[in-house]
Amino acid sequence: MFILIAAKMFTTGRIIFASFFVIAFLALMIFSYKKDAKNNKKYYQNGALYVAIGIITVIALLFLSKFLIKG
Repeated sequence: MFILIAAKMFTTGRIIFASFFVIAFLALMIFSYKKDAKNNKKYYQNGALYVAIGIITVIALLFLSKFLIKG
């Protein structure tokens, strides 16, 4: 069904352009990620841990503020 809708909305040239754009974009993203993977391991060793702690802290502060406001 999606293909029928896409066929009505987009011309063949637009579909081809979008396909090439997505393929090129993904290829460049993968290439860039692999190139920077070594530096990411070196400089961002505990990055996911810090992000998780930050998210948990924000959620805890939201619940605390909700509790204090309803009091």
